[in-house]
Amino acid sequence: MSQAARIQLLSPRLANQIAAGEVVERPASVIKELLENSLDSGAKRIEVDVEQGGVKLLKVRDDGSGIAEDDLPLALARHATSKIRDLEDLEHVMSLGFRGEALASISSVARLTLTSRTAEASQAWQVETEGRDMDARVQPAAHPVGTSVEVRDLFFNTPARRKFLKTEKTEFDHLQEVIKRLALARFDVAFNLRHNGKSVLNLHEAPDEVSRARRVAAVCGSAFLEQALPIDIERNGLHLWGWVGLPTYSRSQADLQYFYVNGRTVRDKLVAHAVRQAYRDVLFNGRHPTFVLFLEIDPGVVDVNVHPTKHEVRFRDGRMVHDFLYGTLHRALGEVRPEDHLSAPVITAEVPRITGAAAGEFGPQGEIGLAASLLQSTPSPSLWRSPGAGYQAPRPEPAFPTAEAQGAYREFFAPLPTPAASGSVAAPALPEAQGDIPPLGYAIAQLKGIYILAENVHGMVVVDMHAAHERITYERLKVAMASEGLRGQPLLVPESIAVSQREADCAEEHSEWFQKLGFELQRLGPESLAIRQIPALLKQAEATRLVQDVLGDLLEYGTTDRIQAHLNELLGTMACHGAVRANRRLTLPEMNALLRDMEHTERSGQCNHGRPTWTQMAMDDLDKLFLRGR
Repeated sequence: MSQAARIQLLSPRLANQIAAGEVVERPASVIKELLENSLDSGAKRIEVDVEQGGVKLLKVRDDGSGIAEDDLPLALARHATSKIRDLEDLEHVMSLGFRGEALASISSVARLTLTSRTAEASQAWQVETEGRDMDARVQPAAHPVGTSVEVRDLFFNTPARRKFLKTEKTEFDHLQEVIKRLALARFDVAFNLRHNGKSVLNLHEAPDEVSRARRVAAVCGSAFLEQALPIDIERNGLHLWGWVGLPTYSRSQADLQYFYVNGRTVRDKLVAHAVRQAYRDVLFNGRHPTFVLFLEIDPGVVDVNVHPTKHEVRFRDGRMVHDFLYGTLHRALGEVRPEDHLSAPVITAEVPRITGAAAGEFGPQGEIGLAASLLQSTPSPSLWRSPGAGYQAPRPEPAFPTAEAQGAYREFFAPLPTPAASGSVAAPALPEAQGDIPPLGYAIAQLKGIYILAENVHGMVVVDMHAAHERITYERLKVAMASEGLRGQPLLVPESIAVSQREADCAEEHSEWFQKLGFELQRLGPESLAIRQIPALLKQAEATRLVQDVLGDLLEYGTTDRIQAHLNELLGTMACHGAVRANRRLTLPEMNALLRDMEHTERSGQCNHGRPTWTQMAMDDLDKLFLRGR
């Protein structure tokens, strides 16, 4: 039996190389640490030079406060920092770096040269290391006020780590992404990036809203900004501002999501869940939302000392933060109307805000109550936002006969007449004054019993009538459920349906829930039910299939608590049955009533499953199809 190995202290060099494994994964990790040091030093301009994706050379130069001559050797020592002094400082960290391990870890796996000068010093000083022990030598150098850090031959002394690096392009893409994230966090700092001597990124300071938007467009693409909503909400000590992409500008992967807490970029599960919940009703399956959001919060209620790379944070009251994020984004997306798609907003419009007790009742469980309060605070139909304007202007009267239109508007949820009974109605002529045309314009025809064709100021609008009506029905069901439950309408002749014994037991067990949803079911036998009443809003739906689908959902969700949590899915199932079906012929007043409903309904741009409900074909698009003007 071999003798047990004795315990001994690791050498400083080996300890630093092990620590480097936590901090330095690739060139992008190095650039993150160096840039954070530059930003913490108060730099207003940062220049980055990269060669071979950062493996051969990484050079960061800033105009910050610099490092004093006596502090240079300490800057490369482990657990040495100027950013915190005691435990109280750690509980209120506002700097990006504070562990004091970055430079020590980097210098242990690369050849590092640090040159710096403070404003008080008559000359600059330089310190060099090459993966050796921390016996760095300081010598005079020429350098303006600020600091330059040069990192060469990354992982030259740890070949096992070096062989795990990817191609030059891949490593540079990761590095560039880090710089973009930090550039979005600090609009007051100019960033310049060069790769192999070629300028790649040149971002000037952005002190005002217009230049900030310009930087966001440079980093995220102009298409994002054109399809984004500005956010700026403050409540209960939390301030959220930035941009969220419209559901129509979703991505196949989560590659355009930037979230910051007190200027620190984070990838947090709580934040991701809140955002995902806010987009739940409007994103197509498998798509990811886009956003650039900044959360400002008291540093004392957030712990940034959770992970070595500081990508994760822990909130003291995570539930409050989650509900604030969810409620703010959920409401912002709910306020999107067709005119917002037609004319991308530039500044945050002044809209009524929820205050008082209702303001804190967000979160998935309170979503129905939120929908009701939103409907109550929505501007009246007599006010609307004209495209490209930031003010509220009176909505004109429709161009088609008012009495006929109002009748269609009220009866739209009633059983629709058959094609033979529907008399033809002449399409209304568009008013000469373009300002009198609603965002979705006026209907001119129906195509194949599926699509509504309408004309507006910009050109032609194509509407999927089933998807649009499904969203309208769904939102009305949510509001009705929140206020007093769904009102039922008795059937003249009760319908009996054959079900499994398990489904019949479920109907008896959840009879109260069925009543809240507007149903009245009676058990006739072990495997049969009688439908005596269905929701009044869905009186045109096929009662048997509707009850079968609701029973299926209830069996899937199981307990009452889970039913409450998945109530929206239940209402979505019901709304799908209540929406007008394809091949249903609509009269022009009915089509126009649907268009007006869409303009006043939350999230009307997508159906409950995330599919788009309408699209715009501008005159320029139509002209291109026919080569007009060539």
